[in-house]
Amino acid sequence: MSLAFRWTNSRILTLTTASSSLVSRNSVGNVKITSTLADRPLPCSVTNHTKRYMATWPKLRPKRIRMITFDVTGTIVSFRGTLEDHYLGAAGKLGVQSIDSGKFAEAFGRAYKETSKLHPCFGGDEMTAKEWWRICVLKAFWYAEADLDQHTGEMLFQRIYSTFGSINAYEVFPDAIPFLHWANRRGLVCGVLSNADERYGDSVLPMLGLTHDELQFQCFSKDLKLEKPDARVFMAAMQKGQPFLPSKEPIEPSNVLHIGNDFIKDFEGARRVGIHSVLLDRYQEDELADEWRRRGAPVFRDLLDVVEFVGRSGCILG
Repeated sequence: MSLAFRWTNSRILTLTTASSSLVSRNSVGNVKITSTLADRPLPCSVTNHTKRYMATWPKLRPKRIRMITFDVTGTIVSFRGTLEDHYLGAAGKLGVQSIDSGKFAEAFGRAYKETSKLHPCFGGDEMTAKEWWRICVLKAFWYAEADLDQHTGEMLFQRIYSTFGSINAYEVFPDAIPFLHWANRRGLVCGVLSNADERYGDSVLPMLGLTHDELQFQCFSKDLKLEKPDARVFMAAMQKGQPFLPSKEPIEPSNVLHIGNDFIKDFEGARRVGIHSVLLDRYQEDELADEWRRRGAPVFRDLLDVVEFVGRSGCILG
């Protein structure tokens, strides 16, 4: 449930996609940004940056990669089912039937947006992630005009929250674990950088076989109290991953590759601090992917394409 959503045709999406999968956006430990990396002045492209939307970026190829960071959902993990499957399915089991399934996605989107605005970064230090989701979920059913008393509402929330803390709502893309093994064998440090709460790292990713052997470090917006595309998020991830590097040579932004599926949060956020980035078009959104390419982003269908991109770049690994 640690996700940020966009909506199309009653499906949860981080990108507008024709997939019937729940696709969101969309790591462990609190990161205190106090090290040399964090204290280093940000590049001029960040400090002097004028806010742009879908700007055009020059195409760059990495010369050396030592670290790879990943967005989670839509990048290495996918959701099973639709929004209605999980939310309205849970409601039906409790006898709550009077909900218009055609309007629920809009109701949830409104609730999610409002909760995020009132309590950024899944509540930060203000509340637990579970409390944040309780507010969001119950508000979604309220906007959907569901007839719920307090007791039924709490049981409904517990059902939904439990589902999204289990393997029933997720699956790993088949190329994710082989790619991580390929990267680890070449001395690359891999980690998660996600606008999410800590449950991904605590339970979901390990249940899916994505352990600390595959992903050495994890950074979540809930812990950082910051969200992509904030430059400090990417700098914090570099700091979090540096102790896992084989050598003590300081990591530079140009030695990092970030893989995601959102142009502004993943690609632009990384490029503004000098980190290389590529985007995955997992759901064959050809028109959107073509726009990303036109704006300067390398866009690929899967992680095998990323391996080929790295090979063609002729860059040093590790």
